[in-house]
Amino acid sequence: MSEITKVFQEAKKRGEGALIGYVMAGDPNLQSTPEIAAALIKGGIDILEVGLPFSDPIADGPTIQAASVRALAMGTSPIKVLEVVKTIKLKFDVPIVVMTYYNPVFKIELERFCSLAKDYMVDGLIIPDLPLEEAADYRKAAKTQSLDTIFLAAPSTSNERLANIVEASTGFLYLVSHFGVTGAKTTVEDSSIRLIKRVKSCADEKIPLAVGFGISKPEHVAKILHAGADGAIVGSAFVNIIQKGDKDMLSELQATAAALKAATKDFK
Repeated sequence: MSEITKVFQEAKKRGEGALIGYVMAGDPNLQSTPEIAAALIKGGIDILEVGLPFSDPIADGPTIQAASVRALAMGTSPIKVLEVVKTIKLKFDVPIVVMTYYNPVFKIELERFCSLAKDYMVDGLIIPDLPLEEAADYRKAAKTQSLDTIFLAAPSTSNERLANIVEASTGFLYLVSHFGVTGAKTTVEDSSIRLIKRVKSCADEKIPLAVGFGISKPEHVAKILHAGADGAIVGSAFVNIIQKGDKDMLSELQATAAALKAATKDFK
């Protein structure tokens, strides 16, 4: 059983959902990333998602795109991201998922990338631009290194294809809550709630369901968990705080994570 799977099982036993917090490695600089991660972990996130900056992040909205640009400008590379992951893992017992596009993986070479990810203590991978139908080699390489393969499902995903994604995913299934790209939203749409219920029915307890894209407030977290999700993924809300660069950034990140985590306990 993977560490990510254990997190969801333990959260379920406690009667709460899992909180997954996203940060872009290297934003505002690589030295700050472990401190930012520590603030989120102290605030209560259960899983850390670390973004590997890429020049063409097609799934991301303006907030995370800008974070990627800032990180690349600071000289952040894939290997440096993995080094930061290991630094965090050596200090905190929290699963870490690396979110990357396939180009950096391809350039390093698939088997080598997965081997390096394992060496640097990564627990799982999210590659949003690698469709399931083209992911056989990736799944094999990741399985060899005991890395969870976290695939995405979207509102447009048919039930037939969803069943295949459920079978291929390990760790958790990442549900994109709405059409479009990442970014903080003011509300959770009714269509997102219907989507959660449909996907939850198809997943049929085979794998935890975590919902992202637009989840930014405690009431959002409570609403999606009440609809049947097992976890909430929050990214832009944290990246917005980092972008401001205030002197109390770390305390604000911790407080925001704590408020979001509290919502995972009060959704029933």
